[in-house]
Amino acid sequence: MSKKRTIYYYDEQNDDFAGTNIVQKPIKDNFKYIRDKNPIWRLSSFLTYYILVKPLGLFINKIINGSSIKNRKVLRKINRRSGYFLYGNHTSMLSDAFQPSLIKYGKKTYIIANPDVTSIKGIENLVMMLGALPLPNTMPSRVNFIRCVKKRVSQGACITIYPEAHIWPYYTKLRDFSKENLHYPVKLNVPCFTITTCYSKHKGLLFFIKRPKVTSYIDGPFYPDSSLNQDEAEEKLKLQIQEAMKKRLEKYSTYEYINYVKVDDPSQRTISIN
Repeated sequence: MSKKRTIYYYDEQNDDFAGTNIVQKPIKDNFKYIRDKNPIWRLSSFLTYYILVKPLGLFINKIINGSSIKNRKVLRKINRRSGYFLYGNHTSMLSDAFQPSLIKYGKKTYIIANPDVTSIKGIENLVMMLGALPLPNTMPSRVNFIRCVKKRVSQGACITIYPEAHIWPYYTKLRDFSKENLHYPVKLNVPCFTITTCYSKHKGLLFFIKRPKVTSYIDGPFYPDSSLNQDEAEEKLKLQIQEAMKKRLEKYSTYEYINYVKVDDPSQRTISIN
């Protein structure tokens, strides 16, 4: 029998098991979130996204992970020109980075991410061309960030958010997250969808594959309640999104490839092999 990996965690909202160990660099006041006026940037960004990202995303998700996306038809329930927010559980570094690009055809998909993504020297421009929107660290950069989010939504783009913030590989449950993750769709009054990645055992001729089968389910749309104030609308939308994702996970995420165990002492956080 193969050995099973166990991860011991203390804080489900702050523990991170991505294993990248990136030294985070803060986003500067003058960080450029929008560079559309530069024709060279626009061309480079277009080629990078449609010639590199989409084919690479297809290769990673279909060939390497053997994953599939179900219930894509619900996206037709909104105007094709409407921008929207997409919320997913954060369980894979590569798949989560590329999967959103496979969801909406004809429009670029952006991902709100930690500043880690622009902290690696030499690839800041590349990840920005791929659609990364690093979270701001200062008030001036926050103003630029908000302006960018508003513009992309007005262009009909999909803005992806992983509200759990930290990667827990192959985790089969949903971690709690703050209602602040719903601030922008409520503020902009645009719909939301969920994409829930579930893990199950391979069946039939593929039963010998140890890594789980990956299937993602899209649900929605979920709309902000305009009769409520900002805080109340955020909380209500958060609960709707959590409920949709939990239902999918309880039904389809049935294979615990990695065992997660909660500990009472933060010093006991570790990864081991049983």
